[in-house]
Formats: sequence, C-alpha cells, structure tokens
Amino acid sequence: MSDEGYGGNRFDRGVYGSSHAGTGVIPPSAPDLGEMACVRCLGQEDRSDLDRLLWCEECRATVRAKAGRWGWVAGLAVAAVLSGWIWLVVKPDLLVGAWVGTVVASFWLGAKVAREAIYGALRFRSTPLVEATPHSKHPPEDEQRVRFQ
Repeated sequence: MSDEGYGGNRFDRGVYGSSHAGTGVIPPSAPDLGEMACVRCLGQEDRSDLDRLLWCEECRATVRAKAGRWGWVAGLAVAAVLSGWIWLVVKPDLLVGAWVGTVVASFWLGAKVAREAIYGALRFRSTPLVEATPHSKHPPEDEQRVRFQ
C-alpha cells in the first residue's frame, strides 16, 4: 500500500499513527502527560492544568490581579492628563457633562488597555518568584530547590 494519494497520505494519520487526526479524540495508547512544574511557583501540577507558558491557575490569577491594580493606576493617570488638557486647553463652556463622560471613558479604557499590556509584559518576562514555594502542595523537606538568577 502506498503512503501517497487520497486516504493513504501519511500525514492523515496524526500524532499517534492512527486515523484519529482532526477528530479531537486521543486514542487510549496516547502517552500520559503526567505532572510538570509551574515555571513561576515551581509547584507540581498536572500538565493539563498548565497553560502553554507552563503557568498554573493560581499564578495566572495572581499576576492578573497585580496587572489589574496597576491598570487602574494607569487609567487614572490617563484620565488626569486628559482632564488637565481639557481644563487648560479646551476650556469647555457648554456640555460639561459630555466632557466628564469623555474623561470617565478614558479612565475606563485606559485601565483596561494598560491591564492587558501589563499582564502581557509580566507573562512575557515569566520570571519565577524568588524562593518560590508551591501554592498548595509542598515538597519534602530534603528536596533541593532550583534557584533561578
């Protein structure tokens, strides 16, 4: 039988050499993914619980909260600069409520954009915590920790 042609293409067999390619079904003979260490907290998690950058859910939530706090600060800075510009340059006489709405919208959008940019930058750096300890599972006392510098 040839490996070429319709139905016999060797690329149609997928990763495990079966006809499950493209169906989303992993055959029973697939290797077990096992546990891996989160690159940020060094906690052992099931491979399916880690994302593509090998971060666990707790680390993602922690960094997202940190980015959210910094995002609100950045949004406040954007709103302050915009309101200063409006007050000093535009000097509105009419429709003050519309200008207030513009400042509030800039605060909201600036915070959201800054949050995502900061989150992306923190994820891109992907630096492990100093003296990282896993969130819920602690290793045995005699196990040596890997230090990243």
